[in-house]
Amino acid sequence: MSRLDSFIRRLQAQKACLEQAARLIEPLRGPILEIGLGNGRTYDHLRELFPNRAIFVFDKRVAGHPHCIPDSKHLILGDICETLLVANQRIAQPAALAHVDCGTGDASKNARLMSDISDALLSLMGKNSVIVSDQKISSSLAHTLSLPEGVAPGRYFMYQC
Repeated sequence: MSRLDSFIRRLQAQKACLEQAARLIEPLRGPILEIGLGNGRTYDHLRELFPNRAIFVFDKRVAGHPHCIPDSKHLILGDICETLLVANQRIAQPAALAHVDCGTGDASKNARLMSDISDALLSLMGKNSVIVSDQKISSSLAHTLSLPEGVAPGRYFMYQC
């Protein structure tokens, strides 16, 4: 499979998982967390899915499209391993959904990062909240959810807290 085909399938999986997560968290209160702004495509999609919810975005630096950058109140910049640890002071309520998109293409580096941030991320999540991630999370606090139809196992991951 070409890298282009792989990228397209990843984005299709991401979209399907986020839309399933939107249905699952409909009865829940709480903000949305976007871990990794990148160019802002997913953040823009989250704004459409959740027009009435606060969306807090975490990234090391801003590199997004100008129309896809949150305001300063909702943008948390810095090392994710550090910013997640203190984010509850800023967010002030448990999150209903977190989307994690911080994979690098290096499997061992990704596994270390997820290991480093999992506890802090899970501490920000509310009861029955959902995490949609491009990386696997290993924690007894995150229970694997079924993926939407057409999403291959291992392409994307969904968890309930």
